[in-house]
Amino acid sequence: MRYMASEKLEIIRLVEQSALPVRQVLGKIGIPRSTFHRWCDLYRTGGPEALADKPSGPNRIWNRIADDIRAQIIDLALETPELSPREIAVRFTDEQGYFVSEASVYRLLKAHDLITSPKFIVIKAAESFHTKTTAPNQLWQTDFTYLKVIGWGWFYLSTILDDFSRYIIAWKLCTTMAASDVTQTLELALQASGLHQATVRHRPRLLSDNGPCYVADELAKWLNQNSIDHVRGAPNHPQTQGKIERWHQTLKNRVLLEHYYLPGDLESQIEAFVENYNQRRYHESLNNLTPADVWFGRGQTILLERERIKRATIQKRRLLHQQRAA
Repeated sequence: MRYMASEKLEIIRLVEQSALPVRQVLGKIGIPRSTFHRWCDLYRTGGPEALADKPSGPNRIWNRIADDIRAQIIDLALETPELSPREIAVRFTDEQGYFVSEASVYRLLKAHDLITSPKFIVIKAAESFHTKTTAPNQLWQTDFTYLKVIGWGWFYLSTILDDFSRYIIAWKLCTTMAASDVTQTLELALQASGLHQATVRHRPRLLSDNGPCYVADELAKWLNQNSIDHVRGAPNHPQTQGKIERWHQTLKNRVLLEHYYLPGDLESQIEAFVENYNQRRYHESLNNLTPADVWFGRGQTILLERERIKRATIQKRRLLHQQRAA
């Protein structure tokens, strides 16, 4: 039971004025002797005001983010409303050299009413391919998705995605879904990756579904000429190509927020999105690295630098707290 300061003072005076022993009086009113003597010590040293209950939490939190840093995080969130708290935390750490956690960013944005529901329904990614890749260019995933241009009809986006890094190696906006469209996209991928010139021990395997263009003889001959093995997923089981299916969903969630009246407009929008996806978008499944970080082999260096920034930031906050408390 909690007592107000006035009630504690009344109990102290009651015990002092009683003719009965202290133990007996405290037993009758149900106050432990240790509690009573603590109240007496507080009263003697600080007067009646010292009897008031004090909050259990610390006056200062040593790991609290400084106000100027909090303002910078808010500014970044306002400048990039498309980023999640996780992406804002990672980008701020990388660009400002000051570590902030995803939870801290979320609480800060929530307090400023900057957490909004998404404008689209997010579906969780499907199960991963059963054979895990351990480096770029071991397995490429490919598929088509369709996008509409008003007045022109449907266009088909052919994409080559690296399974390990999720890097979009090449893409092509097509008017058909023919085997020739697939081979042309693969030619772009070989040039972008440098594999059309380099002599490697193993070429990437190609993973696709069982669409007509992927089972065509024309594609099989081209793959054989370029020493690329072809793996096809089980029929009616798109989970096998889960990463490229997830890429299509992410692309459409952004690109289809607008209408397009010229193929060139759609193509330029896809190009801008691919650039952002590869170079700027942090993937939680990649330890909050971008696909380009993993594709170009700089991921481990970035992770080590983030860990250094985190240790330095925590040490800085601790020293600042000690200075304020002194």
